[in-house]
Amino acid sequence: MRIASIRTTPVLAPMPRPVRTASGTIDQFPLVLIDVATDNGVHGRAYAQIYLPELLPALQHTVAGLSEMITGMALVPRHVHAFLLRRCRLFGVKNLTGAAVGGLDMALWDTWARARGEPLACALGAELRPLKAYNSVGLYDAASVVAIAEETRAAGYAGLKIKAGFPTLAEDLAAVRAARGALGDGIALMVDYNQALGVDEAIARCGALDDEGLEWIEEPVLADDLEGCARVAAATVTPIQIGENFNGPSEMRAAIAAKALDMVMPDAQLIHGVTGWLEAAALACTAGLRMSSHTFVEASAHLLCATPTAHWLEVLDAAGGLRRAPLTLRDGMVTPWDTPGIGLEWVDEAVTRHRI
Repeated sequence: MRIASIRTTPVLAPMPRPVRTASGTIDQFPLVLIDVATDNGVHGRAYAQIYLPELLPALQHTVAGLSEMITGMALVPRHVHAFLLRRCRLFGVKNLTGAAVGGLDMALWDTWARARGEPLACALGAELRPLKAYNSVGLYDAASVVAIAEETRAAGYAGLKIKAGFPTLAEDLAAVRAARGALGDGIALMVDYNQALGVDEAIARCGALDDEGLEWIEEPVLADDLEGCARVAAATVTPIQIGENFNGPSEMRAAIAAKALDMVMPDAQLIHGVTGWLEAAALACTAGLRMSSHTFVEASAHLLCATPTAHWLEVLDAAGGLRRAPLTLRDGMVTPWDTPGIGLEWVDEAVTRHRI
């Protein structure tokens, strides 16, 4: 079975509400939909994503360019992945290139699992199972976060992650305490700084948050400042969570060696897709690190089923407005779709409406 064609479609996917972060607001999610066809009629799909609409054409062209390199190859995802890493070695497999490689890798594994007639988790030798899920939202102050927390509790999530990084620590504390009060007991609360702080400020703010009962504090400083991350982790009681910006498993290996994290949450795209995730899961298992996901809820749910130290599934549903099957939450848990591949089918009318 060979890769006959790969189609790429750039879209601005609708979001139920804007996601405000310390570095800007995401009103629509820029995605490149990736549709693979084999020479014997099997079709698979996934998507790549980028936060900036201005860079969506560049991501689309990068995915399309790499697709040309692999069209005609046998559908053996690990072999294709190794080929792309070799071809891109001189330029590097980071940022746009890494995102394109990761998106393509997810689409190829989806196609491969569909050819086997199995959900991806099962094709990887795991079993479908419920995963603890949290609602991932933006930056809300103490007054506005209450409604978000109440909505999270009513929806039945097991946790809520809010952004932090207001001009003052007092505002961060007020938002955390308001969210905690509205959530009530039994629902976890996480905080994400999106790399907004310097190291000294991060140590001060994270230390002040240590008594707030947080599940974790995420990316308080620049993600590639491993020494700074390690200083914050050593000075903070609350677990420090990083990983969404790892470009491939090698960067996760370096972060573990630097003691820059207490938990890890790779991004299924930037970690280089399914192939990279499986290596990352082995690293986390060896290091005894609980491993959560970052966005890409469809593929991530299957991958967490195959992760020995699986922890939390993040629900920031970038493709939800284009996907045919809704996400089902029961008792704070999400179970992957029991259909071949990752269970991703597009609503054609929605794709047409949001295509650019």
